[in-house]
Amino acid sequence: MQVVPVPPWCLNFISPSLCRIYKKTSGNGSIALYLGKRDFVDHVETVDIVDGVVKVDPAELEGRKVWVYLACSFRYGSDDLDLIGMNYRKDIWIKRQQIYPVVGTTPANTPMQEALLKKCEDQGHAFTFNIDNNLPCSVGLQPAPEDVGKACGVDYEVKAYIANEADDPDEKINKKDTCRLIIRKIQFAPGTIPAGPQADISKNFMMSDKLVHLEASIEKELYFHGDPIPVKVKINNETAKVVKKIKITIDQTTEVLLYQADKYTKTVLNEEFAEEVKGESTLEKTFTVIPLLSNNKEKRGLAVDGRLKDEDTNLASTTLIRPGMDKGMQGILVTYKIKVNLLVSSGGLLGGLTASDVGVELPLVLMSPKPADVTDIKFE
Repeated sequence: MQVVPVPPWCLNFISPSLCRIYKKTSGNGSIALYLGKRDFVDHVETVDIVDGVVKVDPAELEGRKVWVYLACSFRYGSDDLDLIGMNYRKDIWIKRQQIYPVVGTTPANTPMQEALLKKCEDQGHAFTFNIDNNLPCSVGLQPAPEDVGKACGVDYEVKAYIANEADDPDEKINKKDTCRLIIRKIQFAPGTIPAGPQADISKNFMMSDKLVHLEASIEKELYFHGDPIPVKVKINNETAKVVKKIKITIDQTTEVLLYQADKYTKTVLNEEFAEEVKGESTLEKTFTVIPLLSNNKEKRGLAVDGRLKDEDTNLASTTLIRPGMDKGMQGILVTYKIKVNLLVSSGGLLGGLTASDVGVELPLVLMSPKPADVTDIKFE
């Protein structure tokens, strides 16, 4: 991908936040696909429109038409399966438009489309798609280091192609007659973040009426990826037993809904703190933890935010389900929880053999903050 200075025509027609252009050209050079961005934000009630331009050179069309589609698909197998006739993709949602020859009326062009149409002169044709707001965000399942091919998950694709019909199963479309760009549907953290949850438990032990009280809390409900998470822990040990250590874990639970009912949990953070709380004593302390994808690179099947090519990503953001939303359409649901556990020992030589856990769980929301505007332009 080449980075070039912002040309004057871009500054004249579109705002700096839109001055990044992505381009893909078909193998035969007859069509080229332009997009102003590849991340489209779900604002809960609405989703950014997908607006672009296709440049068409009619010389090589031979009477065929030019189409463009936007598809949301769930990939649940490797490309190798396609070689033996198995379908490894399921289209969740798809829309198509005829670009050339022009038919019907088209909506008003966006500033970015106006700029691109001026660049493409009379060969440019604008298109616009509206993404349903009940569709899933882009998310992938991390492959093992030895895996090859595209990862399983939910992705979005914009594809321009030359064909006689929009979707004729008997018509074979040559790869050189197509060009495509993968895009992402993403959500950013809301502007208002509620106060964090709190959980507590009191537990007694055999042959004792005394209790160990544990309380854990976090300051806010939502944290950004990569930010420290302070976990406040309060312990009141009324027993004669000893709290030997405190363990804090963060679990990611992934529910795959489309191809089978599959739900599994993977630990993305596991830290132990050698804090001893003797009998009839208390402790109040804050422990800071940071769940990172970089510490979980070897875990196959871990949910990660959708990525473009080989760029870095992060742990998958928490799936936000609005009232009335069809969970089955989401493809993959991701949730997190913090677990705080105390290892309580009887002390003495046999203390380790008679140890037991006291634990609580806290729900956690992980998301990305809204980024700053982009001001440079890229061609791909």
